[in-house]
Amino acid sequence: MTQTTRSAERRASEPATAPSNPFNGVTALKKLDNRVAIVTGAGQGIGLATALKFAHEGAHVVICDVRQGAVDAAVDACSALGVRALGFVVDVTQRPMVDAVVAETVNQFGHIDILVNNAGITQDARLQKMTIEQFDRVIDVNLRGVFHFTQAVVGTMINQGSGVILNASSVVGIYGNFGQTNYVASKSGVIGFTKTWARELGPKGIRVNAVAPGFIDTPMIKTIPEKVLEGMKNQIPLRRMGDPADIANAYAFLASDDASYINGIVLEVTGGAVV
Repeated sequence: MTQTTRSAERRASEPATAPSNPFNGVTALKKLDNRVAIVTGAGQGIGLATALKFAHEGAHVVICDVRQGAVDAAVDACSALGVRALGFVVDVTQRPMVDAVVAETVNQFGHIDILVNNAGITQDARLQKMTIEQFDRVIDVNLRGVFHFTQAVVGTMINQGSGVILNASSVVGIYGNFGQTNYVASKSGVIGFTKTWARELGPKGIRVNAVAPGFIDTPMIKTIPEKVLEGMKNQIPLRRMGDPADIANAYAFLASDDASYINGIVLEVTGGAVV
């Protein structure tokens, strides 16, 4: 008789004790059921995919974008998934517009559970050729816009004692990139925001995380020549560009209770491009 068998024999004679199961009571409800999420830059690309993913997971979504047609189309698409969807034409650099969106969201739903700071632009140029206007515009949208929306919603989240703030950084915000001084500065700044707010707001029950996408197939890359795109794909171990849904899935995970102990991280979603 082996030692393993003797141990099993002894255990068989002892009273059975059910192991603790941390998943007791977990149901098959959608992960974001009845949450209220504001998504900026939600008219296309990653923002639209995120709004749709959240709606699919049961969240009511607030669509923010600078183009009325894109807002209307996104609202219709999300509403078709059986949730409530509001739409606003908003420039994230304009604080009165941001405050109005937040106030109306609270008026309509009574709470705000998730903010996805996704709105962003690029205006690339080498350092010597970048204009002050190019630098300022990218910083205003990509960094100041994140500050505006987060500061506008945080009072509501503090009063609730809960909330999730998700910031769009970029892999170039970690590793840098040729010809993107302004964009890299903004995305590195977002990482700084994320880590600072995670410390400040964590004790209030608010989690703050960032996602750093790699090369994603969005309208932002449509101007890149096909030959250059093929070269980029060949540098990625998975040999493909990311899809906006890949980033939306990451946001949905971080917004959900599955990530309830994740705070202050930068999640790289790159297909292994920076391994």
